[in-house]
Amino acid sequence: MRRRKFIALSVGAAASWSLASCAQQAAGMRRVAFLHPYLENDNEVMTRVIAFREGLEALGWIENRNIRVEHRYSGGDLVRIRAHATELVHSAPDLIVGSGTPITAALKEATSTIPIVFNLVNDPVGQGFVASLSRPGGNITGFTFIDFLMIGKWMEMIKEIAPGVRRVALIFNPDTTPFYPAFLRELEAARTSLALELSATPVHDEAEVEAAITALAHEPDGGLIAAPDAFINNHRRAVITLTERYRLPAIYGFRQFVAEGALISYGPNTADIVRRSAGYVDRVLKGEGPADLPVQAPTKYELVINLKTAKALGIAPAPVLLARADGVIQ
Repeated sequence: MRRRKFIALSVGAAASWSLASCAQQAAGMRRVAFLHPYLENDNEVMTRVIAFREGLEALGWIENRNIRVEHRYSGGDLVRIRAHATELVHSAPDLIVGSGTPITAALKEATSTIPIVFNLVNDPVGQGFVASLSRPGGNITGFTFIDFLMIGKWMEMIKEIAPGVRRVALIFNPDTTPFYPAFLRELEAARTSLALELSATPVHDEAEVEAAITALAHEPDGGLIAAPDAFINNHRRAVITLTERYRLPAIYGFRQFVAEGALISYGPNTADIVRRSAGYVDRVLKGEGPADLPVQAPTKYELVINLKTAKALGIAPAPVLLARADGVIQ
């Protein structure tokens, strides 16, 4: 009888300790929300999710142990972005991470109190997200996507890989790329020394994408620059297919395009940027304010070339260009 009573007391004590431990763990659990510009099954977003988790783990934040990360996927749709932003703010997480300019704009509109760490944003000062790069001054800080001074290199590289190109079009969605005037300024500055014609080609849906690329292809010596915006990224299969159909040289800002069959890309390593953004999440959760954390620029750029696509287009990349490439897909 005494033994049964002891066992019962022990079990009860263990259960009480377990409940207390879980309650203590729950009390110490931090909540972070992450709003993405892609659909959940997109290869690019899956790469970013893994990079973010790795960045957190390196700093001691283990999911479902001391941090819970809630991901939302917008597919680049502006209505869905705003709905997710409102939902996440109402759920009152400790911090929200946002990828890209449209998402950061929606989060800024939704809250001025919850800390926001952005990544892959262009022109955060010009878009009104921060007061300055060195002293953001509000509840928002983070990591930019590309230094505008690097944009001219897209013109240089498309000319280098396809010397016959004489006309280049920048394709973009003005709703998801509000910073496109800055892109055009930098491309305009670069085109004169390369003797290239430049045109701006705004698109809003896949039908306009097809019409724009078809029109460009029907003129001789054309090339395409696909702006790094949420719309183009989410419709990259259509862009890649059309440039392949019309044998049109095109350059992109994301490696994922080339992995899926595009000719060439040059831009920052997106996984590295997202991984680094976990560092600011760590610092904010430990008490630092976004207002005092300077906006940081990319540190790793990569040039990637798809040789199979080059061959299909009748292009033989110069050995010096291949030697500079960070990745060559056979």
